[in-house]
Amino acid sequence: MSAVQLELEILRYDPEKDQEPHFQTYQVACQEEWMVLDAINHVKDEVDTTLSYRWSCHMAVCGSCGMMIDGQPKLACKVSVKDYANKKVRIEPLANFPIERDLVVVQDDFMEKLKRVKPYIIRKEEQPIEAGEYKQSPAELKKFKQFTLCINCLCCYAACPEYALTPEFMGPAALALAHRYNTDSRDQGLAERHKELSKPEGVWDCSFTDTCSIACPKHVDPASALQQLKIATTVQWYKELIGMGDK
Repeated sequence: MSAVQLELEILRYDPEKDQEPHFQTYQVACQEEWMVLDAINHVKDEVDTTLSYRWSCHMAVCGSCGMMIDGQPKLACKVSVKDYANKKVRIEPLANFPIERDLVVVQDDFMEKLKRVKPYIIRKEEQPIEAGEYKQSPAELKKFKQFTLCINCLCCYAACPEYALTPEFMGPAALALAHRYNTDSRDQGLAERHKELSKPEGVWDCSFTDTCSIACPKHVDPASALQQLKIATTVQWYKELIGMGDK
C-alpha cells in the first residue's frame, strides 16, 4: 500500500510553559485512505503524546475536530490526506477563539450565546397529554429541517469576519438555531427570543459575507437562516410597535 507523505506544522501552546504559541513540525507517512485527523492521531500515538486536541466520532457527526487546516476552518475527520500529498500542512486551533492548549480552544463564549437564544421549544400553554403529540406536516418540517443539522463544530465562527471584528456578535450557529426554533410550528417563543435577537449584537450585526455557509461541513447554510431571521425580527418589531407582539 502506497503512502502519502505529509509534513504537519502544528501549533503548540502549553500555558504552563509557553509565553507564546509556536509551531512544531512532524513528518508523517500516511496511508492513502487516511483523513487529516488520522495523521494527527498518528502523531499523538506514535510521536508526541503531549499533543492536545479534540476528537470523538471520526464520522463528521460530533463536531469535535474542528480546526484550521491551511488557514481554512474544517473538520479534520472529513479532509483527506491526499488533498495535501507531499506538502507542508499548517494545523492551527479554530480562529477567533482563545487557545486553551495546543489545538484546543475555549468555547465558553459560544456556550453562553447559545443559552441566550433559548434553543428549545417554548410553549405558552401545553396541550393536555391526552390530546396526543404535536404533529407536523412534511411541509412544516421542511421549513426548519436543514437548520437542525448543525453539529456545533464552530467552523462558522472561525470563518465569520464579523465575529472576528466584534466578539459580542452572537454568531452564525447560535442565530441559525434560534431561527430553527422560531420556524418550528410547535414553537411559540419568537417574541421571547426577539429580546436577544434584536439587540445590537444580535442578527443585525451580520454583514452577509456568506463565509459561514461556505465553511459549514454539514451544509446547514447559516447565512440563509440569518437573512430569514432578519425578516422575522423585523415583522416582530412592527407587531410590538402596534401592540401585537404576542400574536
